Amino acid sequence: MAQGSKPLILIVEDEKELAAMIAEQLEQAGMMTQVYYRAANAVRFLSDNFANLMLLDVNLPDNTGFGLLEELNQKNIQVPTIFLTASNSEVHKVKGLDMGGDDYITKPFSFPELIARINAVLRRAETSHDQNVTQNAKLTEEPFDFCGATINPTRMEADFPGGKTEKVGRKELGIMMYLVENPHTVLTRKSLIHAVWGIHADIRSRSLDQYIVKIRDTFSRHGVSLDSFRTIHGVGYIYDPQGE
Repeated sequence: MAQGSKPLILIVEDEKELAAMIAEQLEQAGMMTQVYYRAANAVRFLSDNFANLMLLDVNLPDNTGFGLLEELNQKNIQVPTIFLTASNSEVHKVKGLDMGGDDYITKPFSFPELIARINAVLRRAETSHDQNVTQNAKLTEEPFDFCGATINPTRMEADFPGGKTEKVGRKELGIMMYLVENPHTVLTRKSLIHAVWGIHADIRSRSLDQYIVKIRDTFSRHGVSLDSFRTIHGVGYIYDPQGE
């Protein structure tokens, strides 16, 4: 998070008075807030907007907090989450954390404690992506094969047959990794963009195509065929290493 910027905290809580009190306290602590009382409205917001963190009540009128988080995971929408609940059940706590929740706080709670926990999760979220070169690729990933070349994320390099090595860019690495992880499947341009740049990125198909051209040019310079990587006109791309 840029220094001086205010984090946006999404409050999903059906107790309207409590939601208003939380929002007031967080804004006094230098944060921005957006409040929703129903799960469906929160999902719609996160489908088109970014939030730094979500405070999520376990019991909502139209869903559970667990169900809401599961729906977000299915849509590949990742947002740090602190569950809020009146239940002190260990089963609930374990379930929330196992689903990807970052913390769990039981009602009633003090606002200084809530703010401290929010700040702790925000700090962890800020550093957790230090190794990310794109939304889907990390420097710590193991080397993988793409069309006969060995791609090494740690070194940001492609090792070609004959011992030649060439640097690869961040976005090219992310694109190749996503293709390798989804073989024999037609991938739309939109799905590739969301995977590599993030679901809220304002990237056009033409920009994606330019990175695809860079990949093709790099492999062509080394005489490596990209027959396994094909364009599906009007749709997107497919990686088909077995030629099926």
